[in-house]
Amino acid sequence: MSKADAKPQPLPRLDISAFFPAYNEADNLEALTRRTAETLARVAGRWEIIIVDDGSRDHTPEVARKLAAEIPQVRYLRHERNQGYGGAVKTGLREAKLEWIFFTDGDGQFDTRELERLLPAAAAADFVAGYRLKRRDPFMRLLNAWAWGTMVRTLFGLSVRDIDCAFKLFRRRVVDQVEFKASGAMISTELLARAKKAGYRFAQVGVNHYPRTAGTQTGAKLSVIARAFRELFKLYRELK
Repeated sequence: MSKADAKPQPLPRLDISAFFPAYNEADNLEALTRRTAETLARVAGRWEIIIVDDGSRDHTPEVARKLAAEIPQVRYLRHERNQGYGGAVKTGLREAKLEWIFFTDGDGQFDTRELERLLPAAAAADFVAGYRLKRRDPFMRLLNAWAWGTMVRTLFGLSVRDIDCAFKLFRRRVVDQVEFKASGAMISTELLARAKKAGYRFAQVGVNHYPRTAGTQTGAKLSVIARAFRELFKLYRELK
């Protein structure tokens, strides 16, 4: 049989811990969790889903508990006090048990069925970073993201196209020996910068991004932005 006639080999079924931070995402959480469970059951080996509820004040706890009761692979963790996006991500990273970690946000702006797009790149990379093919956010949020991304890439020498894209797949060893310090939106930058500093191999894959249909964005608050800048320069001083 010639190389041209050879059938492509199926991808290995990775063991994946998936998690999503959720703050007041009751209207988004069920569809996101069920879609993720269906995807992982189809493409992964062993798998789990961790819902990290960052002190929600809506019906997120009730929705999450129902999902955890119905789906054996779903775990629900709750912060009684809101710890910020970075705090929720750190909990997910710490609680992930399997060899690969995948995370996305609880707002439903990504289709987790597209996790399958990242899997081929995982064969030759330790860290697969998604990037939004077309970001579906308000203009000011897009402008802020462009300015932030440009600064971060310059400071840390990162070649990642979309710094804060919440669609990432990476080996657990990338984070096993790292103490993450960011408590806010800077956590994505810290994750990427520390992985680059440690010499891990990167790949990038485009994914679709959809408008938020329920809930409220919190990332554009001045307090969130100010904290991100403080944490950014602290990390830069540590890693430079």
